[in-house]
Amino acid sequence: MNLADMLSYADIHELGRIATTYECECNGHSKNELIQSILSTAMRKDIFEKHIQSLSLENVRFLNSLLSDPRNAFSMEELIARVQQSRFGQDGADEWNPRDMIVKFKKLGWLFNGYSQQTKFLFHVPSDLKRKFNDVLANQFKQSLMKTDEPAVYRDEQMLLVDDIYHFLMAVAQQDISLTTEGFMYKRQLQQVLQMLSVQEEMVAKGQWRFGYGRMFKEYPNRFSLIYDYCYYHQLISEHDLTLRLTETGKVRLQHGKKETMSDVYTFWLRLYKNPIPNIQSLACWLDRLCEQWVTLASLVELLSKLVKPFYYDSSESIVEQRIIRMMMHLGLIRIGEDLTNGAVIQVTKLGSSVIKGISIANEDKVALL
Repeated sequence: MNLADMLSYADIHELGRIATTYECECNGHSKNELIQSILSTAMRKDIFEKHIQSLSLENVRFLNSLLSDPRNAFSMEELIARVQQSRFGQDGADEWNPRDMIVKFKKLGWLFNGYSQQTKFLFHVPSDLKRKFNDVLANQFKQSLMKTDEPAVYRDEQMLLVDDIYHFLMAVAQQDISLTTEGFMYKRQLQQVLQMLSVQEEMVAKGQWRFGYGRMFKEYPNRFSLIYDYCYYHQLISEHDLTLRLTETGKVRLQHGKKETMSDVYTFWLRLYKNPIPNIQSLACWLDRLCEQWVTLASLVELLSKLVKPFYYDSSESIVEQRIIRMMMHLGLIRIGEDLTNGAVIQVTKLGSSVIKGISIANEDKVALL
């Protein structure tokens, strides 16, 4: 429902609180006057943008979590969890109450209780406001990005990951691969497999702290770890008796020459990486919206890292650059170039834009790391 509909279901006390927030001058005893006054004030471009621009970073993170969810209704528990996720520091935690942010959004007319018996304990975001939030935030974000011309050279890996999933399955089909007692491939065989792939990766350095981004992330390089986990979770390979083999499903894939779709691999990546990066889907959508033209990597990392919570040894900046942007390049969703003046630059690909726009997964939909 739109804002006008939700205002019509709200009681006069709630309308009064919203009208006070926007300093509306009207008869506070007339529901109709309150609604008309709120609509004419709150939806005014200058006033709406002023309230967005005055939000704290925590408010923006909370708002962003609501925008990226395809649903429009949330329980109080869900909202509190999202507010808590939006707070990265612990300073003054004893005096901080997450409900205060929810109350603030209610007073602004950005969240409403449901009006029916079934929905009265849920909180709703007006649909028309959701679109306006997205547009205003996008304009605000774009102002902090540095645009550039197309670079002379750029790296574009469209469809290479899909090809390499097939190449990996072929490698496993050619010989059973022995696994260590921890379930990893031996280094010599791993090197042989890596050399068969389209994109070359270095072996993981000894002693690196690596966890959170998949079952095999500890021992395998980033891109190959995703390929391996994709095959494992889709039951194309099995790990029995310390041996890596193709499953019957995997054999059928090869017999029919069937390759994965980029949408399936992207969906899996979102579900897998959502464990350490809960708002990864939102960040991918912002990349699509902000990088239609070439922009500098530095300005993009600086902007998006404000929305990303550090994950153990990964800083917000390294998560944006290494875990999101670099992996989206491997997925063929973006391309990365080098500009002589501005350094690394990026742009979303046409394939990437269509894949990102076409996929939406539920907030709780994650890969369970076995």
